Amino acid sequence: MSSNNVILHMEHISKRFPGVQALGDVTFEVAEGEIHALVGENGAGKSTLMKILTGAISRDTGTIILRGKLVEIDSPGRAQALGISMIHQELALIPYLNVGQNIYLGREPGGALPGFINWPALYAQARQQLDQLNIAVDPMTTVADLSIAQRQMVEVAKALSLNADIIVMDEPTSALSERETETLFGLMHSLSEQGVTIIFISHRIEEVLAVADRVTVLRDGQLVGVAPISEVDMGQVVRMMVGRELGEMYPKEEVPRQEMVLRVKGLSRGNELHDIDLELYKGEILGLAGLVGAGRTQLARAIFGIDPIERGEIWMDSHKVKIDSPQKAIALGMGFVPEERTTQGLFLGMAVRPNITISALDKLSRVGFVNFREAGRLAQDYVSRLDIRTPSLRQKVRNLSGGNQQKVVLARWLSLDPKVLILDEPTRGIDVGAKAEIHALMSQLAKQGVGIIMISSELPEVLGISDRIVVMHEGRVAAEFQRGEASQDEIMLYATGGEGNNDRQKA
Repeated sequence: MSSNNVILHMEHISKRFPGVQALGDVTFEVAEGEIHALVGENGAGKSTLMKILTGAISRDTGTIILRGKLVEIDSPGRAQALGISMIHQELALIPYLNVGQNIYLGREPGGALPGFINWPALYAQARQQLDQLNIAVDPMTTVADLSIAQRQMVEVAKALSLNADIIVMDEPTSALSERETETLFGLMHSLSEQGVTIIFISHRIEEVLAVADRVTVLRDGQLVGVAPISEVDMGQVVRMMVGRELGEMYPKEEVPRQEMVLRVKGLSRGNELHDIDLELYKGEILGLAGLVGAGRTQLARAIFGIDPIERGEIWMDSHKVKIDSPQKAIALGMGFVPEERTTQGLFLGMAVRPNITISALDKLSRVGFVNFREAGRLAQDYVSRLDIRTPSLRQKVRNLSGGNQQKVVLARWLSLDPKVLILDEPTRGIDVGAKAEIHALMSQLAKQGVGIIMISSELPEVLGISDRIVVMHEGRVAAEFQRGEASQDEIMLYATGGEGNNDRQKA
């Protein structure tokens, strides 16, 4: 890759939406065969710039020069015709069709008779695309049966089948495990060596530093800077993104071990969970590590009463309890922030106030009527305490950034003063500034005596914020570590079923 061999040059790009200047005089360029990271906090303008590049929206001012020629990109179809393709964070594959059908959807090779599809030719072409990328997926496999990582690979194959030589990847690792991420990075490097240009959008700065050649930083719709990866470190990139010194990313305060608040004994459920033993103490942050499919989310759902338990016991505050519904869990002082906040944790069409107060209606009601003034006061209190950035309590939650949406979900549970708070991937898909704020909030809650179970696929996060780490593998507890005992390599050893698991059953 040579940064002098410019394939794309976007100059003086501006875009204004009602009430907000999304982009102001931004210049952005990438070289042929380059992996170029585009970073910034939510609302920085990354998505707007890429939507302009891919023809999803029009620009107000500026020019786009592609391969040395001035071009007009007025539709996604035009972008594809020019060799530009985008893989969105929410994958666009059709789950009930197979891999080959998805790759060539709308471009199926014709058969011997008009209106017929040459299926053998389609699958042969799909197999060729997959083989070129060393993707071990059968083109006749239904997409619904693939892992998220495999679907990402299919999206790449589809982009290349369109003869794309510029591929935009928007948060491609957000739902991938560490091992799957490494596989994707290997594919990205292979494409780069073949001359394909990749624009990589990610909130995970450590990944940007690991895979990119250069980085462009946007802040509040403005270009902050461009730098070779070899000349910057994480602190410099973060400072460019947020425009200020950020406190510690993992501001963990040591809290003396207190009494046990939750105990799980022999919990089992079908083929998902096998004889799980777990303890959680007041003021403790317990990290659950493991690969995707290890059973971490299934364990959280079982504890919270979403999924039934077949065998085992749950104890809270030294009392054996039966949790057969989320309502029972909530009544016992438990809260649960799910991994999929937009589909499982929020009412996107509703405003901030009801999203925060909906779980506290019992204490906000008198003789069946909600005291809306008190509800407003409660919501405003948490908006202030958690620094939720919203124009008003009437703003619909779908219009907030990912980090502020996550804070709304947290505010809902904090309004109930929980004893136990389960957080499933609490910082997935949110920017680095919001991540630091969520970590600081977790540390503060632990200091106040709340017991926290945190599920995370980001090992630096698990190591940085946890008091104790439990590693799961195929529905079982594989290892347990006290704070400071584990490394990323050691956690991955047990998460992948490495030898010697029994030695770390109890730290």
